[in-house]
Amino acid sequence: MDLILWRHCDAEPGEPDLARRLTSKGVRQAERMAQWLDRRLPATCRVLVSPAERCQQTAQALNRRFSTVADLAPGAGPHEVLAAAGWPESREAVLVVAHQPTLGAVAAKLLTGREAYWAVKTGAVWWLATRTQDSGAAVVVKAVMAPDFA
Repeated sequence: MDLILWRHCDAEPGEPDLARRLTSKGVRQAERMAQWLDRRLPATCRVLVSPAERCQQTAQALNRRFSTVADLAPGAGPHEVLAAAGWPESREAVLVVAHQPTLGAVAAKLLTGREAYWAVKTGAVWWLATRTQDSGAAVVVKAVMAPDFA
C-alpha cells in the first residue's frame, strides 16, 4: 500500500482554526505540489482530507475527487489517520491531506515503530509504502518533496 501524507500549505493565522485559509504563498505551494503529485498518483488513489479550510483548499489544487474525513481534523493522532487510510491493508494508494504534528507522528510511527513528532514542512509530501520482505512487511520511503523543489 502507498500512503501519501500531504501537509496543508501556508495558511493565514487566526481563529477559528478550522476556518483559516491559505495565503497567496500557500495557493502557489498547493498548485506546485498538486502538479508534482498528479504526474505520479495512480488514477485510483483515494484522497482523504481534513475538514479544515486550509486542507480543503490544498486538496482542491489537485483537481481530483476527495472525501472530507472529520477524524483528520487538527489534533488527530496517528491511529485515526491510519484507520481512515486503511493502513496497511488498502489495495489502493491513499493521499491524506492534514496537519502537523499529526503527519510527522504518522511518519515516525510507521518508519521507527515508536511515538515521535517529526517535522513535516508546510506543503510537503511524504510518500510511504509497505513492502513484503522475508522477515515480514517493511515500510519504505518512496519520496519526500517540498513545494520549493516541486
